[in-house]
Amino acid sequence: MNKREKRDEAASSVGRRVWMKQAAALTGGVAAGALLPAEASARAPKAAPNGSGNTVVAAGDSKAVVETTAGKVRGYVRNGIYTYKGIPYAGTTAGEARYQPPTKPVPWAGVRSSMQYGSVCPQVARAGWANDEEAWLFSWDDGIPGEDHLRVNVWTPGIRGAGEDKKRPVMFWIHGGGFQAGSGQELPSYDGENLSRRGDVVVVSVNHRLGVLGYLNLAEIGGAKYADSANLGQLDLVAALAWVRDNIANFGGDPNNVTIFGQSGGGSKVGTLMAMPAARGLFHRAIVQSGSGLRMATSDNTSRLAAAVLSELGLSASQLDRLHTLPVQTIVGAGVAALRKLQPPGGGMRVFQRRADRVGWAPTVDGRILPQHPFDPAAPSISAQVPMLIGTTLNEFTSAINNPKAEALTEEDLAARVKEMYGDRSREIVAAYRRANPQAKPFDILSFISTVPTRHNAVTQAELKTAQGAAPAYLYLFTWQTPVLDGRPRAFHCAKLAFVFDNIDRCANMTGGGADARALAAKMSEAWIAFARKGDPNHPGLPKWSAYSADKGPTMIFDNKCEIRNDPDGPARRTITMA
Repeated sequence: MNKREKRDEAASSVGRRVWMKQAAALTGGVAAGALLPAEASARAPKAAPNGSGNTVVAAGDSKAVVETTAGKVRGYVRNGIYTYKGIPYAGTTAGEARYQPPTKPVPWAGVRSSMQYGSVCPQVARAGWANDEEAWLFSWDDGIPGEDHLRVNVWTPGIRGAGEDKKRPVMFWIHGGGFQAGSGQELPSYDGENLSRRGDVVVVSVNHRLGVLGYLNLAEIGGAKYADSANLGQLDLVAALAWVRDNIANFGGDPNNVTIFGQSGGGSKVGTLMAMPAARGLFHRAIVQSGSGLRMATSDNTSRLAAAVLSELGLSASQLDRLHTLPVQTIVGAGVAALRKLQPPGGGMRVFQRRADRVGWAPTVDGRILPQHPFDPAAPSISAQVPMLIGTTLNEFTSAINNPKAEALTEEDLAARVKEMYGDRSREIVAAYRRANPQAKPFDILSFISTVPTRHNAVTQAELKTAQGAAPAYLYLFTWQTPVLDGRPRAFHCAKLAFVFDNIDRCANMTGGGADARALAAKMSEAWIAFARKGDPNHPGLPKWSAYSADKGPTMIFDNKCEIRNDPDGPARRTITMA
């Protein structure tokens, strides 16, 4: 593998998303207000700050106090939005609770201060910090690792008992990072204040167990005690959704109108929840952003990975009790080492393939907690009535972040790179993408081709959902190109997040700020809000967005000009996926 390929592989590695010893403070500015469509203006509870620095924060012993099933919590009010961080939705996962299902949070007396994020799940160290350009672009907040990390964060325009009794749509955010990294605070875009204000909605984000702590399949080795260990990360999410059901009304939310949405690995977690009987009825709409995982892991692969982890730790099947006393970072390190041996870096990771066919951290199809692959061979029947919003970005994992020289890729380089992925069929594939994009640079063509696995899964998920004939699916493609770093990042994997959360200025390193970005953020965030409110993303700021149909493949293009195109990349994409 040459240096450029190593950089590309590093850019797509989910192992970058993780912990540091010190928490980085979020200092991004408040998004400047974009014009609201008429119906949004009518419902908006308070005017958004105008970007002039007029931030107002109220905090005190008797302010923003809310009752939960475990006790009272106290947050703060920032620019009219009640904000709560680090509320326990379950108990600690340390000691004897390791590799066990989540438990109820331990009740507390008095009022619990809930004004800053809680601990994040211990995880592999983020490699992205080694790349100055990438670190500047993403501005990560890795938080402080700890095993008492099953926490939720809440943003709401109003709480019960504060002069109202309103029931707002709830938007439940699930972070990315594959199934092995990340947190509810890792990116500035995840802050829910602006989205809550714009849509008069309650925004919730969550931390849960990851990697070797959340998806280690000890069932065959450890028997009944560890029967659920392969899917603990997903069971944590179910517990968090149950917390929402039982508590969100006091935060001004409607427990009967909950939308789960997530990006990358978070999108795969959304799809997996749709196939889990334990999650049925806890959510009512679903949004998958660049994370349409059709298949999850098989028990053969996850059992093999678990055996490799125990080997790294020097533990036999009769010594599993030591898993509860070893330092947590020792276990995390063993998980990293075991995965590296079973799935060495490099190879054709971008070639069309399925998660279930590779060894890695993911939920296990066990016939019980996860009875089937989420969307293979069909969409899960238990969530047939749940509408979906599904999509990807144009360039996903292949951009020139950290790599200005990539812009000089030649046609000969392009041919060689695609041949590495698709062999003798590479000429046909390159020709198809060149016909569809005659003015594109060779590196752009490479990016489009490399993105096919992610895009194909999104289209397939929309097709399978539509085939149920119950609830609709809506498909989109985000093509907006960021101007920062001379435009080299393009419409990269996380580019849409600032737009969905209406956090353009908070994420100015990614977006560049500016009127065009704010205008698109207004349209996108309103679409997500409309979908959360009624299961349909249409609003006056967009052209008519039809539900997906297999014959036409209507797709909303999110760019400076938003438009509907039918199957926009289909002919070229099918040169790869129909082989």
